[in-house]
Formats: sequence, C-alpha cells, structure tokens
Amino acid sequence: MSELDTLSSSEDLWQNQDRAQSVLRERASLNARLDAFSSIQEGLEEIGLYLEMAQDGEGDEALGEAEQRLDDVETRVHALEFQRMLGGEHDASGAIVTVHPGAGGLEAQDWAEMLLRMILRWSERRGFKNQMVEMTPGEGAGIKSCTVTIDGDYAYGYLRAEAGIHRLVRISPFDANARRHTSFAAVLVTPEIEEDIEIEINDDDLRVDTYRSSGAGGQHVNKTDSAVRLTHLPTGIVVACQNERSQHKNKATAMKVLRSRLYELELEKQREQKDKLAGAKRDIDFGSQIRSYVLQPYRMVKDHRTGVEVGNTDAVLDGDLDRFIEAELLRRAGESAPDSAGAE
Repeated sequence: MSELDTLSSSEDLWQNQDRAQSVLRERASLNARLDAFSSIQEGLEEIGLYLEMAQDGEGDEALGEAEQRLDDVETRVHALEFQRMLGGEHDASGAIVTVHPGAGGLEAQDWAEMLLRMILRWSERRGFKNQMVEMTPGEGAGIKSCTVTIDGDYAYGYLRAEAGIHRLVRISPFDANARRHTSFAAVLVTPEIEEDIEIEINDDDLRVDTYRSSGAGGQHVNKTDSAVRLTHLPTGIVVACQNERSQHKNKATAMKVLRSRLYELELEKQREQKDKLAGAKRDIDFGSQIRSYVLQPYRMVKDHRTGVEVGNTDAVLDGDLDRFIEAELLRRAGESAPDSAGAE
C-alpha cells in the first residue's frame, strides 16, 4: 500500500491514463482487503470487551452482544477465506460477459434476456458497474446476443462459475396452448485484459465493418455508421460494439473485447488436455447444461456440476447466485488441490 500511495501521488502518474487507472484500481482493491482485516480485528476486540463485561456481572445482555459480533466476524472471515479461492491470474479482473440463445427459437431468445438480467442483478447487488457493449434484439422478444462489461473486484473470478449452458423449463408465455417448453442459452465469460499483457493482433487478420446502431440511442446513433463489428479472420471470432456515439470509441472497446477473447482462447488451448471451459465447445442444447431452472411442473434450480438445489426460483432469477458460485468455485478448488489425484 505504501508503494501504491507513492505511485498514486506521483506528478507524472496521469501522463499514461491506462497505467494511472491500473494503479488506482490496484490500490482500491488492496485497501478493501486491509479494511476487511481491520474490521475483523476490531470485531474481535469488541467481543473481548463484551466478555469482560459479562464476567463483571452484566450477564446475558453482554453475552448476547458478543454472540452477535461473533456472527459478524465469522461472516467476514468466511468472505476472506472464499476470496482465497480466487487466486487465478486474472480472477481479480473485471469480466466481459456474452449471452446468446441456443435451441428453442423465440423461447430461447426470451430466456437469454432473463439470464442476462439475472447476471446484471447479481452484479448490481455487489456494487459492480455494468456497461453495455453490444446488444442485438430478438425477433419478437428477448435478445439474439448481448455483451456487457462488469467492473468490480474479482468480477471475473466469480462470474467464471456462470460460464456454460443454462436450461429453462416453463409454460411458454408465447404458446397459445400453454404447453411446457425447454429453452437453452449460453454464457461466455472472459477477463478484461490489461494493456500491459501482450496480445498480438495483425491488421491484416482483421475485417472491420461499420453499421448503424440498432438500439435506442438518439438521432445521432441511428443516423450514422457509429457501430463497429470486428472479425478476426484466423479464428472466426466476431465482436461488436455500438454503445458509444463515436466510431473510434466503439472500435477501441471492440478491440478490448477481442483481445480478451483471444487471450481466453489461448488459455483454453493450453488447458485442452486437462479440462475444457464449461460450455465452450458444446452445442447449446439438451445434455450440455451446467444448470437447470425448472418452473413447471415444480419449481427448482439445480446446478448439475455441484448438486446444489434451490427452491426459490424467483430469488435466483433476481440475481441470488452466491450459493451456486461458491459451490462451483469450491468444486474447482478441490479438483486443482495437489492431493486430488492421489485421492482419486
């Protein structure tokens, strides 16, 4: 923290804005961790005081206060223990989240929009900042695709647990006969890559297309070709951005997303023999889901990787994902433990 304080007060810090923002983000993250340790220490000191008061004759009331403080301290310690699992190279980074529908037509498009809302509601509860990069509305309802950036401490570390295929079973609001339908949507999560990480992209490998924004955004957005679509020819990766009025800003954002996708693709190749990214190479269809959301004939959300089940489907769809995320990260931590192979 002392080193970062010195850097952040340097007169030439803002000569490189990207570097300055990186320093300030790291300082804020470290400060939050130090504050967490301080609050635990203060809580333990308060517990000690209440126990002394109980010994001095203040009895049940002091013990009750000590128990309340102990519950709070245990919660904070648990949060820090959980954060230790987020030790991947980019777990502390922001996340780039893409959602798109799979099998199910109009139903799947609507489900993709519900899934996007669920993730955004989870991030808002944590105080994370969201920014829409690109959204293609569905035909009649929902979305065909959407990419958002989610900025917050360990956003990628948490949300990588949501990457994969999500399955919904419900009575269709679009079916006049009120039949039960099954829909699928995919979530892709990649880390925001810092500028100092080398990702080589040759101009000859890029096709740049400009077009008019399809979403609401005022007269300027709708009347000029401000939206940008980048196609990386060697890999076939396509990214787009239409949230800014400036074509240059949209291209810069699209390049950031492309760099993130290429980085994750390279990591996936390196991991290919050991493990595949959840949902990255599967059809968005039956048998490939990581989680099922059943609203009919009963109500249940079940994660097929961890076995975690929750009956309050409304709460889950409103962003209550912590149980699922924590269980999945614990499962992955167990798989990567040094003694896991021997145990098997």
